Amino acid sequence: MRAAFIGAGSLTVMTARQLLGRGHDVVIVDRDRERIDALAGELDCGFLHGDGSRPAILRELMVEKTDVLFCLTGSDETNILASLVGRSLGFSRVVTKIDEPEFEHMCLELGLEHTIIPARTTGRYLADMFEGQDPLELSTMIRDEARAVSFVIHDEQAKSVSELGLPDDSRIICVYRDNRLIIPGDDTPLKVDDEIIAITHRDSIDTFRERFTPKNNHG
Repeated sequence: MRAAFIGAGSLTVMTARQLLGRGHDVVIVDRDRERIDALAGELDCGFLHGDGSRPAILRELMVEKTDVLFCLTGSDETNILASLVGRSLGFSRVVTKIDEPEFEHMCLELGLEHTIIPARTTGRYLADMFEGQDPLELSTMIRDEARAVSFVIHDEQAKSVSELGLPDDSRIICVYRDNRLIIPGDDTPLKVDDEIIAITHRDSIDTFRERFTPKNNHG
């Protein structure tokens, strides 16, 4: 498989090393020529000098041969823009890193379903460790054809869980409202800006996207 990274920070380097060690192909894009030159002596992968949020640069990554585009620069805005451009060019999977949780809802509304907030994940893990817990990451349980998806409720959508009209092979896991966890039943009322987390078959991902992504974000 082949992975492309926008940004050559520590997270990129750590992930690239893991992928290279497992026999995958890696390409790293960065604006800083000196950074690229330094990493060229450490990592046996491809490098591209340029702004990874520019369509011309992303096209050089060979969209049809790239399995995942990771947008991991130090700027949330750049990562979001690069992700949107990458998706529009046809990259099959785009991962967006953000540092500010306030951008998370916007990413969901833009259809950037693979959004990660590394600091929050690490913080939660350390807090659980402090309390003597042994947390099991959700990613180790969601296997094979199962996928976890999330979306935000808007004015024109359902008033309760039972009215969402989910695909038959889907179930709601939980609802987040004002940073509070809710385990819903079929009659649980929904409010605008509620974030819904569901589990579904991978073949239903496009259905979720069509139903729950605001139309004005697809211009």
